[in-house]
Amino acid sequence: MAEQEEQNVSSIPIDAISNLRITSIWTFLLSIQWSEAWLIGLVTFHAICLLITFVTFRFYRLQIFHFLVMAGMVYFAENINEIAAMNWRSFSKYQYFDSRGMFISLVFSAPLLLNTIIIVILWIYRTFATMTELKTLQLKRKAKKAKTEKSE
Repeated sequence: MAEQEEQNVSSIPIDAISNLRITSIWTFLLSIQWSEAWLIGLVTFHAICLLITFVTFRFYRLQIFHFLVMAGMVYFAENINEIAAMNWRSFSKYQYFDSRGMFISLVFSAPLLLNTIIIVILWIYRTFATMTELKTLQLKRKAKKAKTEKSE
């Protein structure tokens, strides 16, 4: 049995992440070479997406477009993973793109989904603020109408 495990360990390509070292999401994230240019670009992309989310807070249609683009990217993550798995040597030192999609799910889709959740929370906040403002206006009009009828 130990000989078989040694054989399995030695058959792992040098340029792949060993599943034997991965015991949790945290160890998986720590095993990633974050100094690679394309990963720095990906982190920058997520920071820009977050910035756009907050900058477009007052521009509802633009934020809807931003939301739909991010949701579309998550929808096509499996296709992106397949393309990246076939062409990883052209942009990366290591093969991160496994058939289960763990890497793309954690590093690409999860931040985009968190960003879309932030947008939904902002929309709910805006909806409650508008409803509160509307109810306040209704109560003021009702009070003004009652005061006008009282004085007549």
